[in-house]
Amino acid sequence: MLEFKRGNTFATTAFTSYGAFWLTLVGLILAPKLGWADATPAAFMGWYLFLWGLFTFCMFFATLRANRGLQAVFLSLTVLFFLLSARDWTGSELVGKIAGLEGIACGLSAIYLAMAEVLNEQFERTVLPIG
Repeated sequence: MLEFKRGNTFATTAFTSYGAFWLTLVGLILAPKLGWADATPAAFMGWYLFLWGLFTFCMFFATLRANRGLQAVFLSLTVLFFLLSARDWTGSELVGKIAGLEGIACGLSAIYLAMAEVLNEQFERTVLPIG
């Protein structure tokens, strides 16, 4: 929310949206386990993840004027959402494993970008390049 005060619409949209993603995903998974709702059908979860992939793909286009590190995070996250939706639609264990590996790559790219931004700002020079 602090990005809103700085006028950074992209970061405000990203942090708010993906925060909502995690809250709703936890709700979809936990509500059935707590007896509050029926289990989410795989096809529904596939569409849910697909639509988040579509949103992420649109956000990726907004990164084209940003650094390569941010582009890598959003492109890999787009691919991850589409792989996860394909896994839910097909039930394929192989697609699920590929999605898991892609998720690790996406997470590593996000960690690298975060550390590069922190270190580069802290040391006031390029410690880790982000393009």
